[in-house]
Amino acid sequence: MIDVEQLRNRYSGRDEDTLKGLSFSVEPGEIFGFLGPSGSGKSTTQRLLIGLEKGHRGAIRLFGRPIQEWNAALYRRIGVCFELPNHYAKLTARENLAVFAALQGIENRRRIDAVLDQVGLLADADTRTARFSKGMKIRLNLARALLPEPDLLFLDEPTSGLDPVTAGRIKSVIQDRQAAGTTVFLTTHTMQDADQLCDRVAFIVDGELKQIDAPSVLKQRFGEDSLTVRHVRAGRVMTSRFPLQELANNADFQALLRTDRIEQMHSQEASLDDVFIRVTGAALI
Repeated sequence: MIDVEQLRNRYSGRDEDTLKGLSFSVEPGEIFGFLGPSGSGKSTTQRLLIGLEKGHRGAIRLFGRPIQEWNAALYRRIGVCFELPNHYAKLTARENLAVFAALQGIENRRRIDAVLDQVGLLADADTRTARFSKGMKIRLNLARALLPEPDLLFLDEPTSGLDPVTAGRIKSVIQDRQAAGTTVFLTTHTMQDADQLCDRVAFIVDGELKQIDAPSVLKQRFGEDSLTVRHVRAGRVMTSRFPLQELANNADFQALLRTDRIEQMHSQEASLDDVFIRVTGAALI
């Protein structure tokens, strides 16, 4: 769905490239997370991928076709959900979507109600968006991105600043789209979202890709190969650590299970935040 080879970009007046030779691919049906701190190059990369930025060096191919060869037909195959809501405040949700459906040549007006239903806004379809909460506006952003039934969906911080219930609803919609065959390119600061949603993640810092792999693989790779057990012995709370290798044959571990009361057991798996700090030496902000 996406192939990027040695992608470089430099803004006018700068002495250094913003993007420094990025190479990666995104497979059909995959949710691919693009993670990094502010200023790392996430948004620049996404703007290049959707054709809003020009003048890059290197190669970008969408659906096997160079980005330079695409015209307006590209926007009938992709959907883009920007971080900040941008709607016509005096129009209703349905009217907002009708405007963009007309711009994209979408004649099936039932599609408008279908996407409003997907994001939980059908009951508010005839409410002016000026009265919408932030969460409702972001869900309307997502509905607009879903209008063309895209094969490829670009999401920029889709749950930023939302309460857990609204964020959970948006993540459910993303998972539903993946189940229907849509490929998702997700940029985010939120490691919990990336861990829950993404098949693979890429860490970008200062315009360079530092690591690409499945979240589970990265957490195992950068975690400790051990098990921590919190247990009670003779009224005392104690913590013991055992290597995971040959754990079933570890005599001390077996003795602890027989004699002590176990309160907690945890493998020392790294979080994605831990992985980011280990790989880049910087914290996500």
